[in-house]
Amino acid sequence: MSQQSSPPQGPRLDVRGAVDLSTLARPSTPAPGEPGGLGAAGGYVRDVDQSSFGEVVQASTEHPVVVVLWAPWSEASQQVAAQLAREAEADAGRWLLARVDADANPQVAAAFQSQSVPTVVAVLAGQPLPLFQGQPAAEQVRGVLDQLLAAAEANGITGRVAAAPAAPTDPEPQEPALPPLHQAAYDAIERDDLPAAREAYEQALRENPRDAMARAGLAQVELMIRTAAADPRAVRDAGAALPDDVDAQLAVADLDVFAGAVEDGFARLIEVVRRTAGPERERVRERLVQLFEVVGTDDPRVAAARRALAGALF
Repeated sequence: MSQQSSPPQGPRLDVRGAVDLSTLARPSTPAPGEPGGLGAAGGYVRDVDQSSFGEVVQASTEHPVVVVLWAPWSEASQQVAAQLAREAEADAGRWLLARVDADANPQVAAAFQSQSVPTVVAVLAGQPLPLFQGQPAAEQVRGVLDQLLAAAEANGITGRVAAAPAAPTDPEPQEPALPPLHQAAYDAIERDDLPAAREAYEQALRENPRDAMARAGLAQVELMIRTAAADPRAVRDAGAALPDDVDAQLAVADLDVFAGAVEDGFARLIEVVRRTAGPERERVRERLVQLFEVVGTDDPRVAAARRALAGALF
């Protein structure tokens, strides 16, 4: 196989759910000033928790407060929080946006009887006023805010929010230096020299058999090598025509994981384990273990597949 070979279709590695080698090699660092994926607080936006929530309720006697309950796992809630932050800045202090992480502050979420995120509630003179749940259209959000401001004015709550300075932005953290062999593997992948990357990871494992990052890197490089020259249509046709051919099923499972159909690839090989015995079964089990490393051993799909594999084996 040529060192410069590459898959005939699509990007060389776009495995949704599998480990991106750039992420594997260089541990990710949260972006500065962006807790949980939200932009930094400041201006007319505050991050509020249980201990500071009383201050927000008290402030609602002077100006309206809009509370958005969000969660780090909910993209919709983060989008709603971002939209409300833009509206708060545009209204220049007519109301305050209070962001509450519902997962970290369940008592606050319970106080608003929130069953899901995003939940948006106004507080006027200490009284909660439910606004909306979910992710309405932008014009609907603006309309709700206009109604809130009209209600506040009718009740004499017309104070202005004092803008808070934006949180200082720390210098962008430097990526940690990689061990020499890991850097060599990473550089080899960048220049599309997969055999050299494999050799670097293998040497790292010879020097430290417990090097989990090298083990995962080697598993992914091996997958890239196995699928580099594959004709996806021919591989899948062979898998469909030869259900009892172990090599044909292994090849399809590789393509499944490579393409992001992780659960399909795992399920295929677990079914082959059920139908085989002896050395063939062991080959399939070993390939599954390698693919678990590619996807990530802490991935919930891997945990589910491990349980299913144990059931198939025993």
